[in-house]
Amino acid sequence: MDNERIDGLTMDIEAADRDKLKAVFPQCFTDGRLDIDKLLNLCGEYISDDFEKYEFRWKGKTEALQLAGKRSTGTLRPCREDSVNWDETQNIYIEGDNLEVLKLLQTSYFRKVKMIYIDPPYNTGNDFVYADDFADPLARYKEVTQQTTKSNPETMGRFHTNWLNMMYPRLRLAANLLRDDGVIFISIDDGEVHNLRKICDEIFGEENFVTLMIWHCRQNKDNRNISGASIDHEYVLCYTKQPGWRVLRGTNRKTEQYKNPDNDPRGPWASANMVGLATADARPNLHYDLIQPETGINYGCPAKGWRYDKNTMKRLVDEGRILWPDSPEGRPRKKAFLNELDDNLPGYSSILAEGMYTNTGTKEIAALFDGHFFDFPKPSLLIKQLVSQATDKDDIILDFFSGSATTAHAVMQLNAEDGGNRRFILVQLPEVCDEKSEAFKAGYPNICEIGKARIRKAGEKIKADSPLTTGELDTGFRVFKLDSSNLNLWDGSPIRGYGEDAEEELYQRLLDHLEILKSDRQSEDVVFEVMLKLGQDLCEVAQPLDVNGKMVYGVGAEVKFIVCLADDIQPEDASAMAEYAPGRIVFADSCFSSTEQKSNVRLTLKDKGITIKTL
Repeated sequence: MDNERIDGLTMDIEAADRDKLKAVFPQCFTDGRLDIDKLLNLCGEYISDDFEKYEFRWKGKTEALQLAGKRSTGTLRPCREDSVNWDETQNIYIEGDNLEVLKLLQTSYFRKVKMIYIDPPYNTGNDFVYADDFADPLARYKEVTQQTTKSNPETMGRFHTNWLNMMYPRLRLAANLLRDDGVIFISIDDGEVHNLRKICDEIFGEENFVTLMIWHCRQNKDNRNISGASIDHEYVLCYTKQPGWRVLRGTNRKTEQYKNPDNDPRGPWASANMVGLATADARPNLHYDLIQPETGINYGCPAKGWRYDKNTMKRLVDEGRILWPDSPEGRPRKKAFLNELDDNLPGYSSILAEGMYTNTGTKEIAALFDGHFFDFPKPSLLIKQLVSQATDKDDIILDFFSGSATTAHAVMQLNAEDGGNRRFILVQLPEVCDEKSEAFKAGYPNICEIGKARIRKAGEKIKADSPLTTGELDTGFRVFKLDSSNLNLWDGSPIRGYGEDAEEELYQRLLDHLEILKSDRQSEDVVFEVMLKLGQDLCEVAQPLDVNGKMVYGVGAEVKFIVCLADDIQPEDASAMAEYAPGRIVFADSCFSSTEQKSNVRLTLKDKGITIKTL
């Protein structure tokens, strides 16, 4: 019988990886524990007495890794009132600590994200709101939302350590969400770029490093630096998930020079250089005399040879691809056809410029809000270029340090321009705005309120600017907020007090645990928690269904499964639910008044090939 209970914990990532390893290498496990020596030996690696090796270590690294694997007791609660076009949109905005949210997204979005862009907090030594609490991450999250933050001054002696401990577990979890052909871009400055490169080498693989782009971010010179240097640049670090993919596509090649003066049936062409780049000592196979077959004119060999060896050059000659000068002093060139460019795109420059300055992003925000509501936002053009390079029209883009929601703005703008249906998932900690700030005075108490307002305003502007091309443009978003599980988990913390007080607290805990669902939560809260646990997209339809006068929820347009929280479920109710042909039905224990009633429902559904799970 399938009676697997859905608990209030996220996917056990470590157990899942351990099971995969055990399935492939069972001989490397002794008494259920991994024998690392056996695994290394099986892979041809043998332990020596010399344990010195190149590695990047810092205080707290092991705990940071454990933190990534620690199961979350949180969930994401839907917030329809803050959302835009809830029923139709495929975009998601999540308020919460991104470490907990990334854990919650593991089952539903494992290897489904094509591109991640993040602009994490630069290590400036100011308030550091991402100081994680291993013992109780959700309690720490609540502290942050009340602005009880911790600082990270350089005098602490752990200036770099704290930043690394913050980034390491988040990147570990983010890597799980990337598709095999996925790519991640990370904005960073000089302060931590060297350390970020090292942890990304470890998490994504040194061989998967793509490039370190230089972003020309400052338009005007900065005279404040005592050294006299004006730091006019930042970086965008780029890694792919696996080697072998073309991550960057390059800019559009100019095609005005492609003509067809000789009416070549292969179409327009341009004259292309064939002179090589290597000396005869380096590439002797590229050094030979080139002779026109019909006239016998010998054009000799350039000092750096040709770009093609003799066999390739002969094929080009036979195909009529060579342009022969009349004089032997001339240089033969190749016909390059316009219709061949798709397989030979130009490279994408590692220098990001073209007016994408920090003050461009500031002006962009100011134009939408009519005020200065956010410091140092990235310009949407910067992120739009990266999205256009790394994604196709139906891909998912994730940003878990979303700030003012520039990534959402960029995705919507690009979709409007090329007709794409790209989706965004944004995650942002609801950091409290300073009461003296313009944003707070304008009615935006935290950064999330600014981000959601920006998406609304940007969507309206994009549609207004391009009314003929944005009829199907998705500018909506579903809002979810991080909270504790909707299920009453057993409180295993030490009981405070002694005697009758201790007995009373224990008795209350037992009473609370008897009710598996929290009394202050709505049915829809529970439905979306089940969707997360069962790996469903958070934009799936969750529609109420009337079954014999009892309300249940069908998940998915074709009802992939049903969530039932109604009381007194009888076998005839189960039969009615089975008419929707769900793969499974999830029941709360409170749906049944007795064990016998539950067994009868189970048998009814088993006969129809439907399994059940319980809360």
